Amino acid sequence: MVTVLREEKYWDVLYQSAQGPAKRRNQDSSAVRVTSDGDLVFAVADGHGAPVHPRSHVGSRHAVEVFTASGIEFAVRARAAAGSGPGGFRRLWTDAHDRMPRELVLKWRRQVLGTDGESLGEQPRLYESLRPFGTTLIGVVLTDGLFAAWQLGDGDLVVVDDDGSLTQPLTPARPELGDDTESMCSRRAWQLMRVHCALPGDPGRLPRMVALSTDGLSNSFAERDGFVRFVRDVDRRITAEGPAAVDEALQGWLAQAGRYSGDDTTAVVARNRRTLPPHGGREEED
Repeated sequence: MVTVLREEKYWDVLYQSAQGPAKRRNQDSSAVRVTSDGDLVFAVADGHGAPVHPRSHVGSRHAVEVFTASGIEFAVRARAAAGSGPGGFRRLWTDAHDRMPRELVLKWRRQVLGTDGESLGEQPRLYESLRPFGTTLIGVVLTDGLFAAWQLGDGDLVVVDDDGSLTQPLTPARPELGDDTESMCSRRAWQLMRVHCALPGDPGRLPRMVALSTDGLSNSFAERDGFVRFVRDVDRRITAEGPAAVDEALQGWLAQAGRYSGDDTTAVVARNRRTLPPHGGREEED
């Protein structure tokens, strides 16, 4: 994939993907959208790729397309909620935890099947039809006063705050075993979706960096600490060298990771431009 660096109103966005060395095709997908207000919406998805999921590359593409479309609509509702007091934020919280998961799953079904699947009901016939398109999904919406994220299945969302602390707010309470993962094709998939919704209310309190990646990246490290150090190093290098320099190297890092994990690797990194030092990201030497 050709390297792309997007310089949005408040965020530098780097996104890149590398096909696994033994893969016939890249099953991962990613998408980035920005609204006229400068709100950022981005997502990654990892098609399962097993023989029972022969069209999972299509499923992952539809997953990120559906998320970015719904995410932009959610950002609009978030801005409206910000001007309507505590009641507006309570409605937004319910929106994030109930409406959005259902909407994402139903829209995805409509995309992959050409129908919303309602005529099939929650029956085995529906899931047999959805299984070929099985995919994970992680998506983020960032506005001036909101950080919201959704995840279904494996992969990683990593947040670096302005003080350098690192969190993974969507990590499941119990890790998934082996290659089993929750999926957009799972029964009642919206109930399996993990949600994070933070309302900092101030652009200055938004994260310094938000990184999404498919599990081909984290699985390339023998220990989880190695993946955490990698994310910290990306943040450090963006601060020291600027996003363009890191963007040039990102695809090579992902390709190297894929040689260890044997899997497709995809990452989207959003770096808050408000926290970058002046002069193109490079710090002046004494």
